[in-house]
Amino acid sequence: MKSILLHIDHDTAMRARLHVALDIARATNGHITCLQAVSYDVFAPGDVYGSAIAVAMPVIKANAEQLRRQIETELEHEGAVWDWRFVYGIAAHRLLEASPLADVVILGPAEARADGHGASAVVGDVVMKASVPVLVVPESATSLDLSAPMLVAWNGSSEAAHALRAAVPLLACSCTVTLVNITQDREKGRADLPSTDGAKYLSRHGIDCEIVEIPRGEAHIADTLFSAAQMRECGLMVMGAYGHSRLAEMLLGGVTRRMLNAPQMPILLAH
Repeated sequence: MKSILLHIDHDTAMRARLHVALDIARATNGHITCLQAVSYDVFAPGDVYGSAIAVAMPVIKANAEQLRRQIETELEHEGAVWDWRFVYGIAAHRLLEASPLADVVILGPAEARADGHGASAVVGDVVMKASVPVLVVPESATSLDLSAPMLVAWNGSSEAAHALRAAVPLLACSCTVTLVNITQDREKGRADLPSTDGAKYLSRHGIDCEIVEIPRGEAHIADTLFSAAQMRECGLMVMGAYGHSRLAEMLLGGVTRRMLNAPQMPILLAH
């Protein structure tokens, strides 16, 4: 992955995803594009004449410039190749505009809020609309060892196939790849791709993998996948995002939403 698009923001996972971006850049001799978007869409009830926006924007811009100085100072000592793009606008929109010539977009799981909780709408928007995979990095991730074991969450869907294909450059670096399928009743009208098809695809790229089937139990699928990954000491999980409509995921608490609410490791998503 030579072209790495890194979202710059004040959320609690910023430093974690910076380190992960640097790890990928070093391993692939890649280039990091740091994209910092500052939104001018400041909402204040009753602010008919925009006076609140006029007061808030200089403060927002000053904070953004301080963050830029901090990260640029760190990057100057890392020996990485990078450039910086400062833009105004909604982060998801600007990331989508910059994504067509990126190999991966690196985001945090939560929006820049004081509590840092809740899945980010930015992740959902970018995953659903970008033609490249999205790597979601939680605050707890201090690095990404590309030689460590990796897990592919496989459910036979086209989304899982897209994620598998997008992850090949990273999976090729791993010492062990495990393709995990949580067995459950098939949905009516859905044509599943068998796990063996995923394994055959990887083998054509010179990647061996182990196929593991885990019966669907009482635990949530997301928890089962995280447990399987932790048991194998995986450093990365690969999965298809939003197999149902995103609205259904939001309302019903689907697997993607559950995993993004409390990710336990970096997750590479594709839709």
